Amino acid sequence: MKRIEASETVGDIVKTSPARSVVFERWGIDYCCGGKMSLMEACAKRESDIDLVLGELADCDSHSESVREHLFTEMSLGELCDHIESHHHAYLKMNLPRITKLIDKVNNAHGKKHPEITELATVFTEFRSELELHMGKEEKILFPAIRKMMQTQPFEHGRHESIENMLRVMESEHETAGNALLVIRGLTHNYAPPADACNTFRALYTALADLELDMHLHVHKENSILFPAALDREHAHHLTRQL
Repeated sequence: MKRIEASETVGDIVKTSPARSVVFERWGIDYCCGGKMSLMEACAKRESDIDLVLGELADCDSHSESVREHLFTEMSLGELCDHIESHHHAYLKMNLPRITKLIDKVNNAHGKKHPEITELATVFTEFRSELELHMGKEEKILFPAIRKMMQTQPFEHGRHESIENMLRVMESEHETAGNALLVIRGLTHNYAPPADACNTFRALYTALADLELDMHLHVHKENSILFPAALDREHAHHLTRQL
């Protein structure tokens, strides 16, 4: 595997080898919504030692090089849409209601002593509502449009909104979700439960940490793989229609 350059974007670094996401998670480097930032810029933003990060990435590559990873770039766009729905959307549909129940339970029991949980409840309610609307747009509008475009007939721009416009909206909503996750991480002190936390309290923080990890992978697959490929395909259809 070729040497990683500091000028490469963090999204492309993970796109080449998904296992590298573990390194970025450890250093708190955003490779999904912030995927267009260079590694050098991302490390400067986090005040992280770029040489140490590059070293960990190289170690990650050396350990995973002999193991064949399934690269999502090898999937067709339709297959990638199916994967996102069956894995990440299914995960969210199961876990968003579960986390809501955990927050309510912890807030009722510990909200007076831990007012940050009351604030967390407000932030998470809005986060969940917006994310569920976002998934609905993808499943009912964007993904069907991408699948149709991949068929033999070109996408009919006169009757439908262009995919490029839809992608702009989706990326903006990804950024909003990413900002909410940062607030949630702050309110939970990096998902570190307080000393007096009960088992439900600890389960809540574990669930929120898992949610953040899944969201980072989810958004990375869309922002860095699916969306650019769909945009390239739509532009290719434009050129074909003009010839």
